[in-house]
Amino acid sequence: MFIPRVPNGLARAAVRFRPAAFVGTFVALLLAAAIVSACGILLETGLRASVPADRYAKAPVVVAADQRVHMTVGRGGSEVDVGALVPDTARLPESLVDRAASVPGAATAIGDVGYPVRRDGAPLTAHGWGSAALTGTRLITGEAPRTGEVVVPAGTGARVGDTLALDTPAGAGRFRVSGTADAPATTKNGTGTGTVWFGDREAVKLSGHPGRVDAIAVLAAPGTDTATLADRVRASVGRTAGARVHTGDDRGGVEDPGLANAEELLIALGGSFGGVATTVAVFTAAGTVALSVGQRRREFAMLRAIGATPGQLRRAIACESLLIAPLAGALGCLPGTVLAHWWFGQLRDKGAVPEAVVLHVSWLPLSIATATTMLTALAAGYFAARRPSRTEPGLALAQSAVEQPPYGWIRTPLGLAALVGGIALAGVAGAGSGEDSANAALGVVMLFMLAVGLLGPLIARLCAAVIGLPLRGAGASGSLAAANSRTNSRRLASAITPIVLAMAFSSTLVFMHTSEERVIAHQQRDAVVADHVVTAPGGLASDATARATATPGVSPAVGLLRTSVLVTVGSGDERMMRNAPAQGVIGTGDALTGVQDLDVRTGSLDGLRPGTVAIDTTLADSAGRTTGDRLELRLPDGTRASPKIVAVYGRGLGTGLVTLPAADLETRVTAPYASELLVRATPAAARKLAALGTVTDASGYAAARDRDREFNAWANTVMAAVLGGFAAVAAVNTLVMTVLDRRRELTLLRLVGSTRRQIMGMIRWEALLVTVAGAGLGTAIALATLNPMMKGLTGEPPYVPPVLYGTFVAVTLGLGLAAATIPARAALRGAAARP
Repeated sequence: MFIPRVPNGLARAAVRFRPAAFVGTFVALLLAAAIVSACGILLETGLRASVPADRYAKAPVVVAADQRVHMTVGRGGSEVDVGALVPDTARLPESLVDRAASVPGAATAIGDVGYPVRRDGAPLTAHGWGSAALTGTRLITGEAPRTGEVVVPAGTGARVGDTLALDTPAGAGRFRVSGTADAPATTKNGTGTGTVWFGDREAVKLSGHPGRVDAIAVLAAPGTDTATLADRVRASVGRTAGARVHTGDDRGGVEDPGLANAEELLIALGGSFGGVATTVAVFTAAGTVALSVGQRRREFAMLRAIGATPGQLRRAIACESLLIAPLAGALGCLPGTVLAHWWFGQLRDKGAVPEAVVLHVSWLPLSIATATTMLTALAAGYFAARRPSRTEPGLALAQSAVEQPPYGWIRTPLGLAALVGGIALAGVAGAGSGEDSANAALGVVMLFMLAVGLLGPLIARLCAAVIGLPLRGAGASGSLAAANSRTNSRRLASAITPIVLAMAFSSTLVFMHTSEERVIAHQQRDAVVADHVVTAPGGLASDATARATATPGVSPAVGLLRTSVLVTVGSGDERMMRNAPAQGVIGTGDALTGVQDLDVRTGSLDGLRPGTVAIDTTLADSAGRTTGDRLELRLPDGTRASPKIVAVYGRGLGTGLVTLPAADLETRVTAPYASELLVRATPAAARKLAALGTVTDASGYAAARDRDREFNAWANTVMAAVLGGFAAVAAVNTLVMTVLDRRRELTLLRLVGSTRRQIMGMIRWEALLVTVAGAGLGTAIALATLNPMMKGLTGEPPYVPPVLYGTFVAVTLGLGLAAATIPARAALRGAAARP
């Protein structure tokens, strides 16, 4: 029975007299603990993320709409919510304000709205004057605004009685300044002109979504307990329009919608990526522990020959694990914590996580990381020690002198099953389409990696046989390398596996991004057929399209409102909500074809009008819809819609997966301003368009990068670096352990007449065989994953930049050669010093 006890003398002696093997094991376990702890810290931070209330600090109770769209799949007791966050903001009916104000214990209720307006092109934020009570803003001059009036911050240069031209979501208008307030005249970053206030009713009317408010802030009457007031408000508003009652730190999430996105991102990093990373880390660390135990077969055989019992050997290995694993796990949490801090800081700097969110570092993820390394070491040591501990004493020494068979009664059938499963799943993914194909491809890489780990010795022997053929013609060094590789397949497999891990995961993550970027760039370049593109920071004026259309020499002019919608994809229990980039067309479908070539496959954009939609072919495949069908979707604020599909096109990745009239979107978004204006114009007319914004040609527009794409590219690179870097270090660690364990072999080769140059040549050829085999297998796995994935996501094969791939291979070869030759030189120096 494998029971860890207090470390005995045999375990302490093993650690003392074979430090190289245990240092390698220590490094592998330390790195595994670092990966597990870093991902655990991010996961815990995502689960506990919160921001303190700022704007709503004086309101003990805040009512807001549920910002998630819910969809339940499954039946019986296996229902699962597969909903998603709304792309913009879900809002509440204005009628709930009076209902909340009438609750006993409520002093008043304020229907709060906030939206962007523009003054002479400068961005401002508008609120209702009633919300000034939340921030303590007071009038300095004048009086509260009434219909057609506005209050501005002091220091803007506007005085009571002046008239301001403001562009609001409901359209441009002129407003009389009724007063000035003691609010800052600039925003926190020093840009813009801060906040303006309309009358409460007019603020809601001008917001672009009349009759709806962003949130309801409930102020308590003196002596009213917050919990009591919250219960009364909850009973009053009930579940009307998905209303949710918030208190405490939950109020911060209402005023900072980025918190919900940050929670999902951190949970995805710590949970989804963390699960993959932890699996790889544990798998690699277990292989290193097994290699360390396997290198001591002669010792175990000797112990069995002099009378050691199987239980004594297993206890000795368990005690060795208890000597190394806890310390490795505890120390590994230090770089893991540093990695989590760096990663979290980068996410916050890039705007993916609100500034107010803090990183939570508690005992829980650190304890889990330490426990994981201990269990990994114990389990790997137990399985590696089974064969030598069960061998009869008379056969132990004889069996330790020969290589063990490259197969096992447990690992070989499991490995073959994983290999067959990976091939079958790759076929399913290749035959599928859309999101289903991409999702199936994610399981391909895991199954193939499991197969490589389990079938490692068999794969290593096959690689040695294939690659070893040309090595026989490379002189004495090549022949020695080929012979060693064939007869020591287990040792070769221990070195190949982490290289395969590094190459497969890094290539999959990095080349997935390069493939998407290439398709997007091509589609953007081919889709824009307009002569000029007009853009402006924060969006164009609400009447920009109409002004451009009225300019002589311009025909046509189409404004595009950029946002996202949620589309139901899949079928049956596989349904889910997918966030799809959308473009709202300000103009007719016929005019759109004059400035944008979407590569329409079926239907026509001429029929694009309110209540209809055109979608990209990849989205049509995922949703199982075609021209003439109804598309089930949720608008940016979560409102349900089912427009009729009038066209299916092929360049959605470079433009937008969904194209629909802007009229269907303008009342469902916070900022209903066009982000760009596509025009065909004469040179003279193009110069006049400069009054609307920055004018560029189509090539300049197509070269612009989307912020989300930049962040996704960075995130993929970081994940590839973390996982690939860990696997690369593990590969180097394994190669060093393998070479240092061959001192006796290298000494014997020197004694029988081999020259130092021949031995170093043999080591280099072996390292080359290992790295080429690992890189080749990793590349094959990456391609098997990328082909169906890219087919589902882009409809095109993956793109692997030759220079970037060559860099991957060169780094792999360089690390492999350095990890093998440097310790080999040290071992040869020791061999020369011995008689």
